Amino acid sequence: MAAAEVGDDVLDRDPTMQELEERVAGMLGAAAAMWTPSGSMGNLIALMHHLQRGDAFLAPAGSHVLDAELGTAAWIAGGMPRPMEHDAGPGKVSPDAVRRAAGTAGPYFTLRTTLLCVENTHNGAGGTVTAPEEHAAVAAAARAAKLRVHLDGARLWHAAVALGVPPAALTVGSDTVQVCLSKGLGAPVGSVVAGSEEFVENARRLRKMLGGGVRQGGVLAAAGLVALDRIDRLAEDHERATTLAAGLRERGWRASVPQTNIVLIAVADLPGTLRRFESSGVRASAMSGQVRLITHADISDADITATLARIGPVEPARSGDPSAGPRTLRRSEGRPAAQPRG
Repeated sequence: MAAAEVGDDVLDRDPTMQELEERVAGMLGAAAAMWTPSGSMGNLIALMHHLQRGDAFLAPAGSHVLDAELGTAAWIAGGMPRPMEHDAGPGKVSPDAVRRAAGTAGPYFTLRTTLLCVENTHNGAGGTVTAPEEHAAVAAAARAAKLRVHLDGARLWHAAVALGVPPAALTVGSDTVQVCLSKGLGAPVGSVVAGSEEFVENARRLRKMLGGGVRQGGVLAAAGLVALDRIDRLAEDHERATTLAAGLRERGWRASVPQTNIVLIAVADLPGTLRRFESSGVRASAMSGQVRLITHADISDADITATLARIGPVEPARSGDPSAGPRTLRRSEGRPAAQPRG
């Protein structure tokens, strides 16, 4: 990063930023791409490009654009969100559901459904993967219904590694794609949004409008280039997540079987469980009403072993107290000094 060749990306472009954007565009099978400070901004730029006031857009329930971006899809991009049930598996919708939800044009005073947003992997569903043929079928149904398609691929790299396919195989039929450089790849900041040349030309105006233009952006883009060289190691994170989930189930926890690097644990007392994990030296977060643990580049096999030891087995709920959820057994030796991050 310190040695990156830099320029003014707001005026006449930054050479390292341009190298990153061209590389990502090629990996995604897109004509062009543009760096953004965050995935949320990348998604918002795509939605601002696709939507007009009076439009509605479809997205699987629990999608990041619905639940984790402060409603900017509605109050900045101007689109009315229409969540869709996961009728094709966790985090996924079927082509038939898309056709039904798209509907037909109504009177002038009704909303026009013009866009489908999909997410791969689906964060809120626990990092679930959509295969190439599934995505292509859903995208084809959307396009047949005259909907544009935006793919929130913040964790597209994880899906590609899990399936053993190139990222471009997962973008077929998408008008725009957003990918993140920090989700598991290790860059400190940055995402890239890709699409047609016309889209990226407009996206640069929208990024400036949102305050996302940077000057010597090559310092950050250099980290993104390093991140792209680390994609293959995501398989290690997936393996460790599988080991973690299996160990939790052996100890009585209701842990999901992960498809990638996200483990969800269903508990009766979410705040209480998070506090108990923290007191045991394991920091976790909440997602979709469950405890979420994520393996990443800073987590080793030894950290997984330590995490399982610190969490320990589930303590049965006290008789007559249905609100008492799974509880971790206390350790007489006290809180360990080290704290693997979940």
